[in-house]
Amino acid sequence: MKAVGARLPRYDGLAHITGRTQYVDDVRIHGTLWTKALRSPHHHAAVRSIDTSRAEALPGVHAVVTAQDVPRNVYGHLEALGVPADEPLLAEGDVRWKGQVIAAVAAESEEIALAAVDAIDVEFEEREAVFDIRRAADPDAPTFHQWGPVYPHFGPHNHRRVRKGDVDRAFDEADVIVEGVYRPQAIEHVPMETQVALAVPEASGRLTIYSCTQAMYFSMGVVAAHLQWPLSKLKFVGGTVGGGFGGKVDTATETICALLAIKSRRPVKWRFTREEEFLVSSTRAPWHIELRDAVTTDGWILGRRTLTLHDAGAYARFSPYGVTKHAFHHTGAYTIPNVRFDGFVVFTNRVPTTAMRGFGVTSVSLAVELHLSRVADVLGMDPLELRLKNANRVGDTTGNRVVLHDPSTVAVTLAAAEAAGHEVGEEYRSMTSDRRTGDLLPEHLVEQQAPEGAHMATFDPTLTNGGGH
Repeated sequence: MKAVGARLPRYDGLAHITGRTQYVDDVRIHGTLWTKALRSPHHHAAVRSIDTSRAEALPGVHAVVTAQDVPRNVYGHLEALGVPADEPLLAEGDVRWKGQVIAAVAAESEEIALAAVDAIDVEFEEREAVFDIRRAADPDAPTFHQWGPVYPHFGPHNHRRVRKGDVDRAFDEADVIVEGVYRPQAIEHVPMETQVALAVPEASGRLTIYSCTQAMYFSMGVVAAHLQWPLSKLKFVGGTVGGGFGGKVDTATETICALLAIKSRRPVKWRFTREEEFLVSSTRAPWHIELRDAVTTDGWILGRRTLTLHDAGAYARFSPYGVTKHAFHHTGAYTIPNVRFDGFVVFTNRVPTTAMRGFGVTSVSLAVELHLSRVADVLGMDPLELRLKNANRVGDTTGNRVVLHDPSTVAVTLAAAEAAGHEVGEEYRSMTSDRRTGDLLPEHLVEQQAPEGAHMATFDPTLTNGGGH
């Protein structure tokens, strides 16, 4: 208990500020080879042939790997959770984004590795690419993904759906309908430490992998699946991650290093250059978010229709998970009794996107808060008072019918107003998160409140407008 409330030094702080912290790139193993990758120069193209013979013949080159060297080339990071795999570790048949890895080499020096990459002969047939998620599903748009333009594996649907209440009725009864379109864009993680791994073959037949991963056993499972090895043959060594923010769950370098180490029987390191980190590492996904709110002139939100398009890039990766989280947060911190949400994962010929800080949540939160300010402006209402009126309270149910028992929206909003010097009316200053009563329990919110002690609201099939979750 001596530590509670005390100002204690970080256990690793001194090493950080004196430059003595050891990262993956600081690990030195005698005989380590350099890795470089042959990447696609095209956003979309068929791969007609690959010839690595000239590269393999170069003095100082110890291994070259292509898709033919991967025991299980297509394995999804979320396959163990039921998300089907669609992305090859090394391209075969086609390339779907500029920078996709086709082959990798391990050589005595960086210069030799780069020369070997240049010596690999690849014949491409360039094809039209898709970059705009708003037209990816158009009938005349080019097709490139085996599943079509959208990820189709959300149970019986090709998108994530949420239905609650009677949305059509809410819009019929609204005084005002406020619409908005919001497009949060891609963001590069920019970690100080780029993607890096070191794979070391051991005399016992095991493989030791020094990794910058944010999720040690997750990445270990991914490598084992590609190699078709038992986990017992792998030893993962983590350590201090030099900035991850979500991007280092991708297992970007570990498996290819492992393949090259096995083939060359030498330690192999692959460190992304800063140029690679910017151009070919995953980003936060761009989104297209459309919101339509049915509101009353005195500031109640009766219903919301939401359509979101998530740009997965060329492959699914973590995008289905991101849209699922997105679907749980599309009403923000506010109680809306009637909702209809449709979220699509859309494929484009961009770099595949991935997790980043609040994956799937921050983007929709941005859209929701911007939209509420727009609603307040249309109604001529104070934006914080609008938020306080519709804020989650005890007993309210979310769009996914989860019952709230300790929401903090009112307290946080009032604290923010005070800190910003933003004046709100007396009736708003006295608000709490307690269960709704009186003026805070208008007719349209009565049925959406759950009985005390309940954790999930009862599912009423007559109020789903023909759809389910």
